[in-house]
Amino acid sequence: MRRNPNSSPRQAPARQPAPRPAAALATADGSPVEVRRSARRTRTVAAFWEDGTAVVAIPARFTAAQEREWVQRMLAKLHKQGERHAASGRRRPATDEALAAHAAQLSAQYLGGRSRPAAVRWVGNQNSRWGSATPADGTIRLSDKLRPMPQWVIDYVLLHELAHLLVASHNAAFWKLLEAYPETQRAKAFLEGVSFATSRGLQPPGLDEGDAGGSQTGTGQLPGDWPGDAD
Repeated sequence: MRRNPNSSPRQAPARQPAPRPAAALATADGSPVEVRRSARRTRTVAAFWEDGTAVVAIPARFTAAQEREWVQRMLAKLHKQGERHAASGRRRPATDEALAAHAAQLSAQYLGGRSRPAAVRWVGNQNSRWGSATPADGTIRLSDKLRPMPQWVIDYVLLHELAHLLVASHNAAFWKLLEAYPETQRAKAFLEGVSFATSRGLQPPGLDEGDAGGSQTGTGQLPGDWPGDAD
């Protein structure tokens, strides 16, 4: 085919830029994230750890916008669960000196350092209360039976008694002091569950057998006559 000298040279079609690869997802601490779509999953979303990767399982029908929304939600939930597990796994204050130092930290963090006990100690003869406080002399006592509890439960009881050094009765001003602690309602429900279970001879859930600081027997059975409240 003869080329027309007056015709303009044929231009090659413009190359389209290659699509950018999607940015790799990662958690706040840099762990990889994998999103799994499942046709069998229709109404639920789940998140879990697998070999160091945060896996978010979503329904296959989700749009891209729904995927982004739910991945962020579930990663935030995983992060919060990790914080709780880390808190519950902290070394418990085993001695009275360690307990007093921990009480000072809690007072500074949640009560502005206003509650300053003269003494804080573990006691083995307190069977009707998880904890007690005497504002007149500034002393706080925690039952040894709290030792196998998660740390966030011990912290609640300790804060409860620290608050009593500021407000003696369980009035609105007292509960206002405990609003800053995020686990107040959860810890109250936990202790109520333990008291309910033990009153019926059941094994209370959520206790760390083998890490009770000496308050459990060798068989893992919990002692009877557990307290039912904090004073």
